[in-house]
Amino acid sequence: MLGSADVSAADPSQATAKAVEAVYRIECAKLVAALAKIVGDVGIAEELAQDALVIALEQWPVQGIPQHPASWLMATAKHRAIDLLRRRDRYQDKLATMGRQLRQVEDADWDAALDDPVGDDLLRLVFTVCHPGLPAEGRVALTLRAVGGLTTAEIARALLAKETTIGQRIVRTKRTLTDKRIALELPPASQLTERLASVLEVVYLIFNEGYSATSGGDWTRPDLCAEALRLGRVLAHLLPDRPEVHGLSALMELQASRMPARSGPGGAPVLLLDQDRTRWDHQLIRRGLASLERAERLGGALHAYTLQAGIAACHARARTAADTDWERIANLYQVLAYVSPSPVVDLNHAVAVGMAKGPEHGLSIVDRLAAGGALARYPQLPAVRGDLLARLGRAAEARAEFETAAALTRNERERDVFLRRAAEL
Repeated sequence: MLGSADVSAADPSQATAKAVEAVYRIECAKLVAALAKIVGDVGIAEELAQDALVIALEQWPVQGIPQHPASWLMATAKHRAIDLLRRRDRYQDKLATMGRQLRQVEDADWDAALDDPVGDDLLRLVFTVCHPGLPAEGRVALTLRAVGGLTTAEIARALLAKETTIGQRIVRTKRTLTDKRIALELPPASQLTERLASVLEVVYLIFNEGYSATSGGDWTRPDLCAEALRLGRVLAHLLPDRPEVHGLSALMELQASRMPARSGPGGAPVLLLDQDRTRWDHQLIRRGLASLERAERLGGALHAYTLQAGIAACHARARTAADTDWERIANLYQVLAYVSPSPVVDLNHAVAVGMAKGPEHGLSIVDRLAAGGALARYPQLPAVRGDLLARLGRAAEARAEFETAAALTRNERERDVFLRRAAEL
């Protein structure tokens, strides 16, 4: 909760503006989801949410930060939505319907009147944007934008694509939603599983952006991880017999368990092998292992998310970094590369092989990936190559690779890690 006492006496207007932006970043996805249900258009919902932000930036420095800033933003955005509906040709019918709903629930909160039995605007928005009538790439990009609150640059980085390409996908997908008049509603149960693969992909991409931020000054974005975890748990409750849902939940829970140990004093990144494992969240580990067991029991042992959860479980079960079963991890990555081919999976396989069999074996895989060019702008490729070269005693080459990785990354914390490694060599 924020209050007016939180505003810095030295520069209250600047402190208030930062508070507004922080609250908006946290609440943006919920705002867009709620507004999209009201106005029936994702693009307009984004504009209304931005309008609420502008009003907050104008009023809060003068009036002070409200006691419940998130509720203030939601109420303001909804008032803007009502104003918009009043300007539409058939606003009378819409307002009459909303009035009947409000009378039925009497003193209940307005949000409850807008809810369906699932009771989750964000989940409804995800399934809507993952409609089969939309292009697959556009579904992912728009959901990351509307639900995850990611910028176009962050989405481009997450999807290994150009910013202009991602921007065009988002615009085209919004236009298709409008042109095809796709309703912003949760589909019937018979159609839920048809869209599940896209939904799970989007949820995991949101989690990944939170786990390792692609740009900016933060190493992680816990708010995105928390939102992805929440959506994953809602999906597991909604579709309890789908092994891929529990596989994804297991993967996110196990990876999220490391979050407390991924940053040191001042927010400095701490890499996996250097982490204090006593700081890992053991409740999340237990949840993740239970979800992994359920996914395997339901027949999903060879599903991509379950395989990745199995890899995360190897780390979670190792009491120290030296106890890690790298040979099993390498084998799981090999199976994953067959089930879900990806150059990023191949790169991770190279890391595991380098740990299990020696850096020269991992380097041969990385060199083949580099020659292929698929990861030419991916900073982790030269970073992995630099680490393997350093372990082989080829310091000058390793230093050059870490400098290349530092030049490629857009995350300031990650850049510091790469530059520090280069300096050590």
